[in-house]
Amino acid sequence: MSMKDREDAYENKFAHDEELRFKAEARRNKMLGLWAAEKLGKTGDEAEAYAKEVIVSDLKEAGDGDVFAKIRADFDAAGVDQSDHQIRRTMDELMTQAIDQVKNG
Repeated sequence: MSMKDREDAYENKFAHDEELRFKAEARRNKMLGLWAAEKLGKTGDEAEAYAKEVIVSDLKEAGDGDVFAKIRADFDAAGVDQSDHQIRRTMDELMTQAIDQVKNG
C-alpha cells in the first residue's frame, strides 16, 4: 500500500467517522428533545416540534453547550426539577444509544 493509498484510506475513514458522529448527534438530540418535551408536558406534534428545536439549537456552536443551555433554560422557565448533572447524564446515555443505533443501522 503506497503512502497515497494510506492517506486516501485515512481521509475516507475520517469523513465516514465525521458523518457517523453527525448522524449520532442529530439522533441523540432528537431523543433528548423528546425526553425534555415529556418533562415539559409536551406530547404529540408539540413534542416533535420541540425535538426539532433542540436539533436546530445544536447548530449554533460547536459542542454540546448550546443544546444543554437550551434545555436548562427551558426547564428553568417551566419549573422542571432536573439538575445540570441529570441533564448531562441523560445526554451521555442517549449519545451512547444513538451511536449504537447509527452503527447498527
